[in-house]
Amino acid sequence: DRVLWGDTHLHTSYSVDAGFFGTTLNPGMAYRFARGEEVVSSTGLRVKLIRPLDWLVVADHSEYFGLADMLASGDPAVQKDPVTARWYKMRQGTKEEGMQAFYEVVDSITKGDNLVKNPAIQRTAWDDTIGFAEQHNDPGVFTSVIGYEWTSSPSGNNLHRVVMFRDGADRAKQIVPFSGFDSDDPEKLWSWMQGYEDKTGGQVMAIAHNGNWGTGMMFAVEKLNGRPIDKSYASMRARWEPVYEATQIKGDSEAHPLLSPNDEFADFGTWDKGDVGGRNVITKEMLPHQYVRSALRLGLQQESKLGANPFKFGLIGSTDAHTGLATSREDNFFGKNPPGEPAADRWEHVFMEGQKEGTTYYNWETLASGLAAVWSRENTREAIWDAFRRKEVYATTGSRIIVRVFGGWGFTADDVERHDFADRGYADGVPMGGDLTRAPAGKAPTLMIRALRDPDNANLDRIQVIKGWLKKNGETAERIYDVACADDRAVVKRRCERPVGNTVDVADASYTNTIGQPLLTAYWKDPDFDPDQRAFYYVRVLEIPKPSWQAHDARYFGVKVSDEIPMTVQDRAYTSPIWYTP
Repeated sequence: DRVLWGDTHLHTSYSVDAGFFGTTLNPGMAYRFARGEEVVSSTGLRVKLIRPLDWLVVADHSEYFGLADMLASGDPAVQKDPVTARWYKMRQGTKEEGMQAFYEVVDSITKGDNLVKNPAIQRTAWDDTIGFAEQHNDPGVFTSVIGYEWTSSPSGNNLHRVVMFRDGADRAKQIVPFSGFDSDDPEKLWSWMQGYEDKTGGQVMAIAHNGNWGTGMMFAVEKLNGRPIDKSYASMRARWEPVYEATQIKGDSEAHPLLSPNDEFADFGTWDKGDVGGRNVITKEMLPHQYVRSALRLGLQQESKLGANPFKFGLIGSTDAHTGLATSREDNFFGKNPPGEPAADRWEHVFMEGQKEGTTYYNWETLASGLAAVWSRENTREAIWDAFRRKEVYATTGSRIIVRVFGGWGFTADDVERHDFADRGYADGVPMGGDLTRAPAGKAPTLMIRALRDPDNANLDRIQVIKGWLKKNGETAERIYDVACADDRAVVKRRCERPVGNTVDVADASYTNTIGQPLLTAYWKDPDFDPDQRAFYYVRVLEIPKPSWQAHDARYFGVKVSDEIPMTVQDRAYTSPIWYTP
């Protein structure tokens, strides 16, 4: 009966990459910041959230877990291993020597070759992480969800997953994180997760990393060994990975303009140059296996073929910040890592140098994104985890837009305006993440939708329904329906008759809410429904334009930025789908 706001994907000094790049905030400081306290960032800036989060997952990398923090502090444990002792000495030397140590670390992770033979390092760091989570967990007020990131990087490709536990210290301390050194195969991760549940009686899930920085592997229809996926694989993936990260700082993966040429809002935060480190160039053929909407369509095809849908996931956003700071607003954005924290020239810095031509990314391309919204009754580990399991969650690109959708067979336009809107939705339909099956004769799916603006942010532009379906010939299709338009704009040929407008004053990094509306509601009945065709529906809500973080930087620091920099942004929300199965 309420939305809880959080981040599933925050890194601290306990992540080897964050620590080497200068992050000094440990998990405890990350929780303090998320709860609303003021902290000092790694670059010495005072920073505080405008509004606290309700919950947080500190998701540090499992490979060399905690090592960077130990190297920075000179922990005695690093002196007991010859490799870490050498890295410690290099970090105390010149900047070039410190970076050489980092390159050795990254290379070994990419190769899956663990150079550190002291298991006490990971054990100590994991116990410390759990201790910080227990210290800051305050049921009903703030929830610290125990988790970490499994950093599978076969040949440099990003198959990362955030592993999220429902449990507390009593169960989580019985294991140490499964890492990419153990295996880079997701199926082996799922087997380990099953072993965790069998051993502890607890529960765990995985959240696949935003896939737009991969090379078509995140939603491949082949296993890592090259064999086609089968029903067992599809069922296991759907069971262990019920939710997917649709947006984050390193770009948005809801849709791609080449895959959705009729979607004028598809080219948002598009990162499609190359993979991690720019080892491989992303080609058009890879794109369908990297983006949410195309993956949902692939899932319909695979379900028809295999009898199970491997890509039946809900949607969330998160930051993937490596600063210990879960910031997602344009006017309070602290970047991906310490070199991306606020500074007059941060926008022009290289974010990642590509090894292939055209694969370099720049700081100005990063997004102030995203957030995970959870429909829940309680702010507890159990209630939040359960919401993820039933997919009653959604993504935003940074704003706290509240959106709710129910699907059913008998809703009417009047139901949207009822005071007991949600009660009606649950009683006679399904929420986001739910399933509709076996359409009654003569009936089509009806959706009732409510969207409310972030009270500290921009008005709403429109509500859209995104439909994908499987045609009789085995091909898939998609269609976008504008179902509510602010400012009395009519829907003409499935679109708002004109753009909402733009009140942004770029020089002043300001805007007004004199356009758009704070609340939009919609009743929609699928006009193109075929009861014999598999389909999915999700809702996209768009805000009116407002200044981007780059515009705020330009005003605050009094600098002129390059003409290629986007100075306005339309933040948005994506709900988890509702599926229809004949």
